[in-house]
Amino acid sequence: MELELNTREAGVGDFSCDLLAKDLGTGHIVIIENQFGPTDHDHLGKLLTYAAGLEAEAIVWVAEKVREEHRQTLEWLNRHTDAGIKFFALVVEVLQIDTSPPAVNFKPVVFPNEWQRTTKESATGASPRGEAYRRYFQALLDELREQHRFTNARVGQPNNWYSFRSGISGVDYSNSFAQGNRFRTEVYIDFCDAEANKALFDRLLVEREALERAFGEPLTWERLDERRASRIATYRPGSIDVNPEELATLRDWAIDRLLRFRTVFGPKIRELLDTAPNMALQPTAAVDEESGRG
Repeated sequence: MELELNTREAGVGDFSCDLLAKDLGTGHIVIIENQFGPTDHDHLGKLLTYAAGLEAEAIVWVAEKVREEHRQTLEWLNRHTDAGIKFFALVVEVLQIDTSPPAVNFKPVVFPNEWQRTTKESATGASPRGEAYRRYFQALLDELREQHRFTNARVGQPNNWYSFRSGISGVDYSNSFAQGNRFRTEVYIDFCDAEANKALFDRLLVEREALERAFGEPLTWERLDERRASRIATYRPGSIDVNPEELATLRDWAIDRLLRFRTVFGPKIRELLDTAPNMALQPTAAVDEESGRG
């Protein structure tokens, strides 16, 4: 999962979840509960409470040791809950080779059986179009990860879009098949606060000429006043329904533009946020209702 942190100590009634994040590849909510020592019943109950209260689709429990009865419980939940719900348990290890500095390793103890999940999803009649999206984005992820170190994401999703971390919470890079047979890459701005989004967009717009010159082509500037988020994008004709050779051409085009967005807009956005830190508010625990990218 390519995760973006939304908030720490997210409130759920009288309780607080340690970490609330978003999976950029799906827009799904991910909760992470950390525990010193071995797992216990108290934290298991909290984990389920947070999952229900925050409508989480991935639940991660990190501890020093996972008790056998809790491992069995999470594996049972992975087998018997909806295919969209995933439970993970990780233990923290410190590894050292000879005199190298100690390194932290998160060792998975419980995780979904992807083969079983794939079988379940096939049984529910996943659409051929969804599978075409998944194949396209799987190839995109693999090339971005292995050749450009652009992402750590590993699993394509059956959606018409995929978002990537920019390293700035509230700002993503995205590739999508948009309406009207248009193919898009973009910088997507959403701090979960419309005023902050528009403020950053407007500051970038002031430098439009210089940014487009550095990018190498004109861009489409979409303030989206009727919505919370804003985007800066580049488009070309394209559809998931074209032949494999044309899809490969679209993928090459998307990779080139994503790398350009990172090179040109990443440093500029950091500069603006450093000089005006109050312009962009910290993300809240709100669920991104616009994750479909429109």
